[in-house]
Amino acid sequence: MIKFAANLSMLFTELDFLDRFAAAAKAGFSAVEFLFPYDYQALEIKTRLEQYDLSLALFNAPPGDWHNAERGIACLPGREQEFLQGIELALEYALALGNKRIHVMAGIIPNNLGKTEAENCYVDNLRQAALLAQPLAINVLIEPINHIDMPGYLLNHQEQAITFIQKINQPNLRLQFDCYHCQIMQGNVVETFKRMQCYIDHIQIAGVPGRHEPDVGELNYAYILQEIAKTQYAGFVGCEYMPLSGTEAGLNWRDKISL
Repeated sequence: MIKFAANLSMLFTELDFLDRFAAAAKAGFSAVEFLFPYDYQALEIKTRLEQYDLSLALFNAPPGDWHNAERGIACLPGREQEFLQGIELALEYALALGNKRIHVMAGIIPNNLGKTEAENCYVDNLRQAALLAQPLAINVLIEPINHIDMPGYLLNHQEQAITFIQKINQPNLRLQFDCYHCQIMQGNVVETFKRMQCYIDHIQIAGVPGRHEPDVGELNYAYILQEIAKTQYAGFVGCEYMPLSGTEAGLNWRDKISL
C-alpha cells in the first residue's frame, strides 16, 4: 500500500503553516512532510501531529541562508561547524517529533570552489551527520536535484548519489528518490527506481514539466506507483508539487491511481 505524505511547504499554502496539518488530515492524508520546522517550537508541531493523527515522514536539516539562495552547506569548506550545529538541531527536532528521516541538502558549488574540493567536504560532512544520527535510529537522506531548477547544485544524478552512499558506507545514509528530478535529469523512472531500491528510504512525486499535480504532464504515475507498490516499498511517497489552482481542487489525481 502506497502511503502518501502531503508536503506542507507546497500544499495548502493558502493557510498559515500550523493550520495546514488540519487541512491535510481533512483531505485524507495520514502523513505530512515539509522543508523546515525551525521557525516553530517543536511542541507546536507535535501538538498538530497528535491532534490530527498524522505521521511525520521527513523534513530538511538547516540549509544555510535559504533567503539568500543557499541550498545547503554540506559541500562548502569552512562551514563545517555550522553544518554540524544544524544537524544537531535537526536531530533535536526529529526526536521531539518522532521523525526518522532528515534530508541533508548538498549545496550549490561556488564559482571559486573546485568540484573535487566540494565533493570531499560533502563526504566528510555527510559521514559526520550519519554518525551523529545513527545512535538515534534516524536516517540521513540525500537527494539528487535537477540542474534546471537548481543550477550549480552538487548532486544531480541518482548514480552520483549512490557513489557517495557507497563511499561513506554508513547504514543510515540513504537515498531520497524524487521522480520529478529523476525524469528531468535521466528519465527511465521505474527502472531507475528498481535499480536503486535497496538504497531508497523516501520517494517524492510531481508532474513533469512544471512540478504540478502528478496527473499533469508526461509521467504516468498510475503506472509508476503500481510498479513501486509491486516492489513492496514500505516508505512514504511525498506529494511535493505546486498546485495549479488550489490544493483541494487538484487532489482528484489520487482517484485516478488504482493501487
